[in-house]
This record gives sequence, C-alpha cells and structure tokens, in this order.
Amino acid sequence: MDNTIGIDISKDTLDVYRLTDGQHMQVPNGKRGYAKLFRWIGMQPTQLIIFEVTGAYHRQLEQVLGVKSIPFVKVNPKQARRFAQASGKLAKTDRVDCEVLAKMGAALQLVPKPISAENLYDIRELLAARRALIKDRTAAKARYATASIALARRLLEKRLRHIESDISKIDATMLELAR
Repeated sequence: MDNTIGIDISKDTLDVYRLTDGQHMQVPNGKRGYAKLFRWIGMQPTQLIIFEVTGAYHRQLEQVLGVKSIPFVKVNPKQARRFAQASGKLAKTDRVDCEVLAKMGAALQLVPKPISAENLYDIRELLAARRALIKDRTAAKARYATASIALARRLLEKRLRHIESDISKIDATMLELAR
C-alpha cells in the first residue's frame, strides 16, 4: 500500500494523515512538533509527504524535510480544494484536509522535485528584502525630485545612501551564498 502522508499546515499546528493505516495526528508547527512527527513516521520509508503552500507557515517544515531528505510535494491550495470537491469531500476541516492531501498525492501519483540547496531559502528571503529596498529607493527618488525644503532633501539623500548600502550588502551576501 502507498505510504503517502498528507499534512495540513496552520500557524500553530500540523494535522497529519498517513495513508497506509489511516492514522491521524496533530502536532505543534515547530521544532517540537517536527520531532514528534518524525518519531510517528517511524522507520517506514515515506514515499511522499504532501502539503499545501501556506506562505510563511510551510517554510520551516519544507526546510526540515529537505535537510532530512524526505521527499515532498507542495501543492496549490486551489488544486487541493478542487481535488477534494471532485472526490466528494465537501467538509473543510484540518483533519479532512490532511487526508485529502494524502489521497491526492497517491491518486495523482505526484512526484517530488529534487530538494533544493538549503541556501536557496536564504537567497529567496534576501531577494524579497532587496525587492522591497528597490521599491523604497524608487519612492525616495520620486520624493527627492519634488522636495523643495533643504532639510527634506538632505534626509532623502541620506535615506538613498542608506538604501544603496543595504542593497550592496544584500548583493554581497547573496553572491556568497550562491558560491
């Protein structure tokens, strides 16, 4: 029988369903919960873990699975909802969702992508920060172009130098991580 595990992720908890024996469990979404989860998974080789992309809430689990080389697939929540509807599961609870995810993985024979390097997560986070700084720089330049008060112009010049410095630091760190 297929050893696929579905995990419904929320801010505070992970609801887990194991397809082989139909067991459910709930653990905290954090290091203690992950330790309990991996003990529960046990020595059986896990064919696949399926979970929905949940913004910030799935990132730590994704990193831990990657470090442990446990295969996983992240699915789009809309696709999971459509699969649930197609299979007649209209209830929307965490317990039902994790079961649907496990069944979706098995039924659609989802295949994990190769696990990314751990630095990739850090690079993505730095890239998001860099993009925010570029938006800040664009806004500061626009304000500077129309500022007529000397104090406002000096403060904007200082802010632009600070933004440029931060972008340079991020670029250097991203380059080092990529190496």
